[in-house]
Amino acid sequence: MNNGMTTFNTDAVHAFKKFAQHPFKFSAYLFWKLPAAWLAGVRLQSLQDETCVTSVPYRWLSQNPFRSTYFACLSMAAELSTGLPAMMYVQSVPRRVSMLVTGMESTFVKKATGLTYFTCNDLPALRAAIEKALHQEEAVSITMCSEGRDKQGTLIATFTITWSFKGKS
Repeated sequence: MNNGMTTFNTDAVHAFKKFAQHPFKFSAYLFWKLPAAWLAGVRLQSLQDETCVTSVPYRWLSQNPFRSTYFACLSMAAELSTGLPAMMYVQSVPRRVSMLVTGMESTFVKKATGLTYFTCNDLPALRAAIEKALHQEEAVSITMCSEGRDKQGTLIATFTITWSFKGKS
């Protein structure tokens, strides 16, 4: 799981996955900490060692005037697919690490008129960036990709989100 890295507490990683994949507990967390995402219907679909998948529906609370999902709601789901694994790994290391989004770019390919699934496959690189941040003074940045697709697999949007990690004393 750690690809040779020993810094991550695997028990903490497993506990976080169990919490995140518990429908009521994680929904309550979203309601309390990310109420706009909760109201828009952003949800976690799966969190694995290599991949995180989130979703956002097209509905009244997530719509725009053009009969599709508002780009901000798509952005929330994309960001969660990169940020949730980051939180999981940051909370599983022996030293405090700060994390911050420092950039985001997006490309919209097709109107989102149904449930859109965002998949981030960059978790191995994320682990390496956090590991590096623990062992140096400077912040470490990583740009992660999240692709949004409809249930037929058609590409809706691509987001690249840049995270910065810095170890704290």
